[in-house]
Amino acid sequence: RENFIHLCNPHLEKMKEDILYHFALGTGTHDFPALFGDVKFVCVGGSPSRMKAFIAYIAEELGLGSPGGDYPNICAGTDRYAMYKVGPVLSVSHGMGIPSISIMLHELIKLLHHAKCSNITIIRIGTSGGIGLEPGSVVITRQSVDATFKPQFEQVVLGKTVIRSTNLDEQLAKELLQCSKEINQFNTVIGNTMCTLDFYEGQGRLDGAICLYNEEEKLRYLKEAYDSGIRNIEMESSVFAAMCNLSSVKAAVVCVTLLNRLEGDQISSPHDVLVEYQQRPQKLVGYFIKKSLGKV
Repeated sequence: RENFIHLCNPHLEKMKEDILYHFALGTGTHDFPALFGDVKFVCVGGSPSRMKAFIAYIAEELGLGSPGGDYPNICAGTDRYAMYKVGPVLSVSHGMGIPSISIMLHELIKLLHHAKCSNITIIRIGTSGGIGLEPGSVVITRQSVDATFKPQFEQVVLGKTVIRSTNLDEQLAKELLQCSKEINQFNTVIGNTMCTLDFYEGQGRLDGAICLYNEEEKLRYLKEAYDSGIRNIEMESSVFAAMCNLSSVKAAVVCVTLLNRLEGDQISSPHDVLVEYQQRPQKLVGYFIKKSLGKV
């Protein structure tokens, strides 16, 4: 059965043209079904360079690209986001924080709808701070929670607070965990992910420009988070889960932990170690895509 993107906006049907401004794409200037109609997997991450590296990696894994081949940025007309494609895989950067990924997702979801894509899986691959995990561990998100540990995304719309669910696809999370067991290269867990509005105070760090709490208070908060099932902290998963839910898109969040926040606040691992850590979500998701396409 084909599952198409569900658009929660009746106004779009009345528009003669839809300009995806932050992608520098539009239905009046681009043939979306021709460009994107075969997409089945969308991987999103913060950094443009990381998403370009991912498309090169997945092209090699799927045998769809030439070694050292270049992949043009589909969104070259803007410097907001970068987008790359090979075969059925789309790789898109989303910047840092809820506002940036929210803007990207509005236009990405419309793009997939205009392209008449079906049976889409969207996976956020990224980095995070771990809680009670060894650095380099990979967390597959069960549900995204806010900084008060509630599984919800809160947004003000027309002056009124709207609360949306942040559950993620349970079966997809289990499939990804099984893939990690088959790879057997790094520790992977399923756990809750705390999504914050800030990297410093919002995550209980002691090293920001402003900090009006002490280390004991910080550790108490992080231990409460751990006891509630939270295993990592980042800044995009809540709106990602909420928007994918509303659009009836199967979604997952796969993030590597760069440090254990119970042991410190600053990321101090050597650059080459961090680079290898950042490749772990790519390896896991790449293996999942290969397996889904029957290429394992």
